[in-house]
Amino acid sequence: MTGPWLSIIGVGEDGPDGLSPAARAALDAAEVVMGPPRHLSLVPTGGERVEWPVPYADGIRMLMERRGRPVAVLVSGDPFLFGAGSVLVRDLERSEWRAFPGASVFSLAAARLGWPLERTICLGLHAVPLQRMRPHLAPGARIVATLRDGAAVAELGAWLTQIGFGGARITVLEALGGPRERMSTQQADALTADHTHPVAVAIEPTGPALSLSSGRPDTLFDHDGQITKRPIRALTLSALAPRAGEHLWDIGSGSGSIAIEWLMAHPACTATAVERHPDRAARIRGNALALGQDRLTVVEGTAPDALAGLAPPDAIFVGGGLSEALLDRLTGLGARLVINAVTLETEALILSAEARLGGELLRVQTARPKPIGDYRGWDTAFPLLQWSWTP
Repeated sequence: MTGPWLSIIGVGEDGPDGLSPAARAALDAAEVVMGPPRHLSLVPTGGERVEWPVPYADGIRMLMERRGRPVAVLVSGDPFLFGAGSVLVRDLERSEWRAFPGASVFSLAAARLGWPLERTICLGLHAVPLQRMRPHLAPGARIVATLRDGAAVAELGAWLTQIGFGGARITVLEALGGPRERMSTQQADALTADHTHPVAVAIEPTGPALSLSSGRPDTLFDHDGQITKRPIRALTLSALAPRAGEHLWDIGSGSGSIAIEWLMAHPACTATAVERHPDRAARIRGNALALGQDRLTVVEGTAPDALAGLAPPDAIFVGGGLSEALLDRLTGLGARLVINAVTLETEALILSAEARLGGELLRVQTARPKPIGDYRGWDTAFPLLQWSWTP
């Protein structure tokens, strides 16, 4: 055939009535129509009808077996807004496909609520943890999020209540754009599972927002004492200088606080935490999930051996456990390097490296007041030497 063989068609709850003439023509011309059972039921068609299987990857294989034939794949709303579009076309040439987007659930929600979409946070939570929402929860924010199913509404309410947002105003939006459409508004702590799929929620939060600056409170992180404390963490993130799209190695990650705050700097940032203690590695994963940064990769092992095969870094942080072999390995990677030393042995290594390679040294010592009888005195932490180096 000439022209694209694959048509990706966004379908709403209004079925064929919501399709444009061009989308209808593409659907009528298709020899094969693929989609989940709900989508196929919304758009009755002739020709071969193929239900998209679970797991989703099996459907990609079935689609590629029909490559070159006129195929239409039915998806929800806008295929390229938290939809399947990018997965469907990932291995195809641009000339092989065309898309006919429908109204997204976010556009429909904004139209029902009167919210300006450009100032509304849109999240696709139907296939990822609810905790991804955590960084966005702040008084005055407006959030629209898709959810997995009706039961997830109650799960959302329980989680929001647990983290101090039980008073948030939640509008549950069910089957938007079709005859089953329903809207209801409650507080988060009153949400139930009695809702119809497909479902989305519009959230007006009231609760404790996360700080936007680095050096968040230590209490946000579960730890066993192995944590880069708040003031030093702020200095360290400043030295690491995260930029959008960059990848960090956090070696000897402890609680994961450095890697997690790196990820919080920008949604396109990525990070790998390397930790040799399994219990700490599990704690890092828990901290990352709780703060909406579950995209953190955690590797259990000891550097430098654990570094083999990792995605190359743009920046590297070492908070402890430095050896000469590891230092030689890291300085040969072409990445920005920040090392915090509290032991004499690590100090000696980075002082020697600074003499050879240059960079910037910073010596820091913090102190906090503590009771001494009826008075107070300064409780001084170990001095820390930080070496920042850019190749």
